[in-house]
Amino acid sequence: MTRISLRGRILLFFVALAAGTVLALAAGLWFGYHREGRPDMLNAFIQSAIAAGFLILALITWVWYLFDTHLARPIDNVASAMRARAHADVAHDIETKDARYLGDLAAAASATATTLAQTRGALAEQVQRETTRLSSDKNKLEQLLADVPPAVLLCTGRHHLVFYNGVAQQFLAGSQRPVCLDRNIFDYLSEGPIRDAHHRLIEGGDPDAVVEFICLSPCGRRRLAGRMRLAGDNGGDHAAYVMTLRDVTTEVEAYARRDALLGDVFLQVRPALSDLRRAAESPEQPDVGGAPVIPQLQALDRLLAELEARFETCRSDGWPMAATDARELAGQLRRALEGQGFTLDIDVVELAVRCNAFDIVNLLSHLISHIHGVTSATQYRLVISDAGAAADVAVSWVGSTIQPEALDAWLGEAVFEGGMTCDSILKAHGNVLVVDCAGDLPSISTRLHPVERLRPVAADLSRHVVYDFDLLSRLHYEKISDARLDALTYVVFDTETTGLLPEQGDEIVQIAAVRIVNGKRVKNEIFNLLVNPGRPIPPSSSAIHGVTDAMVADAVSVQEAVRQFHRFAEGAVLVAHNAPFDMEFLSRRERELGLRFLNPILDTVLVSATAFGRAETHTLDALAERLGVSIDEDDRHTALGDAIATADVFIKLKDMLTGRGLSRFGDVLASLRSHQRLVRDLNDQARVS
Repeated sequence: MTRISLRGRILLFFVALAAGTVLALAAGLWFGYHREGRPDMLNAFIQSAIAAGFLILALITWVWYLFDTHLARPIDNVASAMRARAHADVAHDIETKDARYLGDLAAAASATATTLAQTRGALAEQVQRETTRLSSDKNKLEQLLADVPPAVLLCTGRHHLVFYNGVAQQFLAGSQRPVCLDRNIFDYLSEGPIRDAHHRLIEGGDPDAVVEFICLSPCGRRRLAGRMRLAGDNGGDHAAYVMTLRDVTTEVEAYARRDALLGDVFLQVRPALSDLRRAAESPEQPDVGGAPVIPQLQALDRLLAELEARFETCRSDGWPMAATDARELAGQLRRALEGQGFTLDIDVVELAVRCNAFDIVNLLSHLISHIHGVTSATQYRLVISDAGAAADVAVSWVGSTIQPEALDAWLGEAVFEGGMTCDSILKAHGNVLVVDCAGDLPSISTRLHPVERLRPVAADLSRHVVYDFDLLSRLHYEKISDARLDALTYVVFDTETTGLLPEQGDEIVQIAAVRIVNGKRVKNEIFNLLVNPGRPIPPSSSAIHGVTDAMVADAVSVQEAVRQFHRFAEGAVLVAHNAPFDMEFLSRRERELGLRFLNPILDTVLVSATAFGRAETHTLDALAERLGVSIDEDDRHTALGDAIATADVFIKLKDMLTGRGLSRFGDVLASLRSHQRLVRDLNDQARVS
């Protein structure tokens, strides 16, 4: 009986009461008829029994309806509201107008909930006061860790990500999978070197030991130098480790070019010198300057010139360089010249050059001061233009030209006392400086290389660290059905479509998802794609979700969007509101793409029915209002806005289920299946085994 709801038990009580009353009436009439003993009274007794039976059933049904409407249902509502306030942190008052027949129960429950909320608020305020300083320090440390040059990662002993900074996200972003907490590090880096380094740390038994290694990103584009040590405060996971990574791809390539140069010196110059020595020592050629030796000397001279040019190119590889926005370089030069009383016009394209910006700015500033001394020019113009694999840099001025001999003399000077000479700076960059003309104006020009196009970067890509240290102590379950709800990773998603009939050709126009790890939504791990459906979007649909044909003209195809979402959701439980609708648009592409969505699936409609009862309204708006989740009007009916709202609703519903004793995933699924009259449950045994 305890497994039946309150309303069900009351219904059974009235059914039993009706059955007992009817049986008692039948027994009384039967006894009376036999006492009378008159056969002609049988029809009268039967008619009386039928009439009385219907009247009794009608009366009991009416009384049951009143009980169910004014007692049982309000009690269920009050109980659900109290659980929401106890476990889901809902703050607004309990509605009592539908519970007016419960006497003081609803008012007492509301007062209890209000007191609980006030107590929580006072406690939260006190905790907030005590932790303000710690929070400030934490934010400062996060910013520092986000911007430190090496990539920093913390992994569990099972090689799952617990922490990564912005540089790590950039390093690992070349993988086909998005960087996310609780993902396996081998999804992003070559497995062998990391496992070997980890095994050496474990076998060594020294908690302070550091192991260095070289690994590759899966795409092979980056060669990374890593340092690994076991984590100190490891939450009980003694095999957890901290890893820093540094991109040494450019350094390795530079060393390879130098090795090739030195190899050519030994392989090509030494044989040429040996031939010359033999020719000079030969009795047949006593004159070293004779005709047979001259061609060899000329060939050797050409070879040395070629090797010297290659050396000048390699020499710049060893100097500290960084990709610098050409516009920032021009801005620094303008500020330096304004301090000397000069003006600088700028014409710069959007590209990045590999250079030491400090040295280049000081070089040009130093030369411009000399040009002013000779020409008295105060107005200058800087042009940085794209030259394919390099960037041409030209400084022109209004006035007379300068002589190349004067420029050569200036290049031998130090840019400032104790600093490098202009010529050294140019050689470090593998450059030369020439006197030229820019149109009708005299100029000096050089070339910076290599050059790369500036690429847009997500606003928060390198300014945040993402972590959850509780993952270090989270238990691992062999069967997902045995796992506690907070021990699972969830991907909460939503789609916007051209219409409601996928079987008639409607397609996705936007898909978005967020991740919930360790019971908390990870704010920086978001999937959001506009999708080209390959067909016109009806104006009626655009009026709802705001996605137009123009917005998706250059967007990815439906197939590519489904493929990327499959990678984002890999290994997680999928959560959606009215999941069969959204999953239909995904599953119909499985055979075409050669993939399958084998993820377990939770539908917040069914979860809400378990938490609040089937009779309640289970729309997303109703749930958000009931649970105190705010949805901005501009975000409603957008894929990302609805995904975030569904995630926040699901977290509160999950806490309510835990408060009711449904703490394991298998128990939740068993409870959801009793509400399949609302929405079809999409899980089968394979998904949760």
